[in-house]
Amino acid sequence: MTVNGDTFERATGNNRPTHRSQASDGDGDPQRTGRRPRLRHGHFALMRGVSPLPPSGRLRTHSLATLANTVGSGLWLTGGALYLTRDVGLSAAQVGAGLSVAGLVGLTASVPLGGLADRRDPRTLRAVLQVLQAVVAATYLLVGSFPVFLVVAVLDLLLASGNLAVRAALIAAVAGPQGRVHAFATLRAVANLGIGVGAGLAGFALVADTHQAYQILMAGNAATYLVSAALLLRLPAYPPVAQPTTLPAPTAQAPTAQAQTAQAPPAQPPTAQAQTEQAPTAQPPTAQAQTAQVQTAQAPPAQPPNAPAPTAAARRVRPLRDGRFLAVSGASAVLALHQTVLTLVVPLWAVTVVGAPPPVVAAVLLTNTVLTVLLAVRLSRGADTAAPAARTMRRAGLVLAAAMLLYAATAHLPTAAAVALLLAATVVYTAGDLWHGAGGAGLAYDLAPPDAVGAYQGADGMLAGLARAAGPALLTLVVLDGGIPGWLAVGALFATVGLASPALTRWALADRPGAPPRQA
Repeated sequence: MTVNGDTFERATGNNRPTHRSQASDGDGDPQRTGRRPRLRHGHFALMRGVSPLPPSGRLRTHSLATLANTVGSGLWLTGGALYLTRDVGLSAAQVGAGLSVAGLVGLTASVPLGGLADRRDPRTLRAVLQVLQAVVAATYLLVGSFPVFLVVAVLDLLLASGNLAVRAALIAAVAGPQGRVHAFATLRAVANLGIGVGAGLAGFALVADTHQAYQILMAGNAATYLVSAALLLRLPAYPPVAQPTTLPAPTAQAPTAQAQTAQAPPAQPPTAQAQTEQAPTAQPPTAQAQTAQVQTAQAPPAQPPNAPAPTAAARRVRPLRDGRFLAVSGASAVLALHQTVLTLVVPLWAVTVVGAPPPVVAAVLLTNTVLTVLLAVRLSRGADTAAPAARTMRRAGLVLAAAMLLYAATAHLPTAAAVALLLAATVVYTAGDLWHGAGGAGLAYDLAPPDAVGAYQGADGMLAGLARAAGPALLTLVVLDGGIPGWLAVGALFATVGLASPALTRWALADRPGAPPRQA
């Protein structure tokens, strides 16, 4: 979420122009480049196999920025709620309500900031956003009441939601069409490592459980944004992809070949200019005819010859009017409900229904984290373009459905056997989780027009965010109250959505200009 080689070319079968694709600095993969990394010592080879960090180059720089950023995420996810309740003095209900409201408001920033990344350098934009996030994160130190907390949380999640869309546009710029899914998976593995490190560091503050310890934890979270922004600025700038060129309006003095061809009476012989475009001759075409040919090929079929370029506002709302893209993205968002299964439903199920001791929950989450670090890149291969990404989504839905059945089977087993099956189910779940991430990224990237990657990624992230917001209430009701039938219902939902993904993708591809329908 396959690989950046030394150059980035168009994906096979995809005739759309690349999005800010540039040569990499050596972020190669042996499977695609035909080269094997040169390692001088055996323990270096072992470390390379375990570490999610790629070789030196632009993707490594981006990975280090992600690592710094997600160490702060681990600090906040582990200690933020306890800081707000134990140190600030808010109630758990206030924290939960404030974060829920802020999360929903934050989703509104995804498409606008993603669209801004299409018109500006996404590297600089993301660095600026992270500096702003550092300021907001530091402002948590000043929170002393619920209204202040709500304002800070809304600002925080507006920036966070928008930054995810900008991050997706930056990944596309750094890695190019053939490497962006691999880069996405690499950064996901690095993010899991960073969150794990941050969670471990936060443990020291939680053990101390003092005002000073919580203050240091919050300051550390703010500092990681600044470190990440500084690392991002080591990347080169990525200017926006050129907007599609439109044909000029015809004039009486110099009509275009296209206009002449359309307007000339059938009996009238064509002009010399029209003959140049319509019939092959020994003479090369004129520069004006060449320009008309290029412009005709680049202009969207639905636009008239003299249509003006779309405004910035039109580009921002474009993904929200693309029903076929929204259908595919919505299917991916439904599968994204599985994230709530692991982080909320499985822990509660394990303790309240299975009767497992609480440390088993930590073992389940640790299993998922370790496997994600080790397997994210490997399981992302082959999902670069829409058709194979749809097949990956189908596989993800079926594997996630199988994991739901395994979780359900733990209900009436002895504790030891149930714990073993919980861990086995988590292994299966993690494979489905990683395939969903790779397939969803491949679809969201490949179905987006090259000049609107950020806006489309913002729309995709907004739908996934809505699913995450609805997930806790929906899944606790269906599974924890419904028991085994609830697990079966969720599994059936995942399988159905996975099986429908290829058909939805074929439907979406049929609407894409310049790309003939591909078998999904």
